[in-house]
Amino acid sequence: MTAERGVPRRRGGWSGGGGRWLVWTGRIILWALIIVIVVNGVRAMFERYTQTGGGTVSSAEPTGSGFPVTQASAFANQFAAVYLNYDATNPQQRAERLKAFLPEGADAQFGWNGYGRMSAGAFQFDGISVIDANNARVTVTYQSGGSRGLLAVPVYYDGSRFVVSAQPALLPAPGPAGLPQLPDPDRDAAAESELRPLLEGFFKAYAAGDQADLQRYVANGATIEGFGGEFTLAELKDVVVPPGGASDRQVTAVVVWAVGSSEATAVPTPGADPAAQPAGLEQAYELTVEKQGGKWFVKDVQGAKRSVG
Repeated sequence: MTAERGVPRRRGGWSGGGGRWLVWTGRIILWALIIVIVVNGVRAMFERYTQTGGGTVSSAEPTGSGFPVTQASAFANQFAAVYLNYDATNPQQRAERLKAFLPEGADAQFGWNGYGRMSAGAFQFDGISVIDANNARVTVTYQSGGSRGLLAVPVYYDGSRFVVSAQPALLPAPGPAGLPQLPDPDRDAAAESELRPLLEGFFKAYAAGDQADLQRYVANGATIEGFGGEFTLAELKDVVVPPGGASDRQVTAVVVWAVGSSEATAVPTPGADPAAQPAGLEQAYELTVEKQGGKWFVKDVQGAKRSVG
């Protein structure tokens, strides 16, 4: 039978023949794997914020959790300040203060047996593990006596208010980092002897805060404010000047401030009441000094830093 004119004849095979369908199938599988990897990565990041475990906490609010992190941290801080301060001579005061944090029907002392005494302070938000839109565990750091600690506070949020949802947990705080020992710095003894009189005069004026006197030691173009008599220089304990240029140097100075006295002394008087005597407080400063007109002047003063480690 003869084909009608104008009607195209079908091709004999699919354009994807010759193994091309295998290429397209491989591409589809590859894209599917990429999508799975991306989704799992995003989910892992989300769970890092919202899941508990490993003692890891985050101060950030997980995206989309709906949990008010800032308000919860303030609530937990206030609770910890009440919970970790108790005195058997006045247990009722603590019970009254705890009411603002506890669910109805909770033990008035929330686990304290009514004996002994504890005093804690320096409360700071340390982190939070958000479980869902209503529940989280806030970690608060505190100090009691000579030790630091952590208090994990479970909180519940009903959309407008918070409540402590279970007994908190005391946890050990990490100790201080191990500080590497540094080698003794190279020192320019001649420059140290030359700069010591300048720095003694500068720190006396710096403590007094007299701008007219201070400008005798400050480089042209620099502005340095003093303490206004809050401290008095008791001692310039050390001056460290490393080898450097002839016109400017970075200097480390260790001073002892006499606090609470107009007299330039921090030496205690034997037999006198220690609390009534001026305190001596050792401080370290880093100064930039500059030579102008053949004399050294202070260009900048700030706290000292570790250069290595």
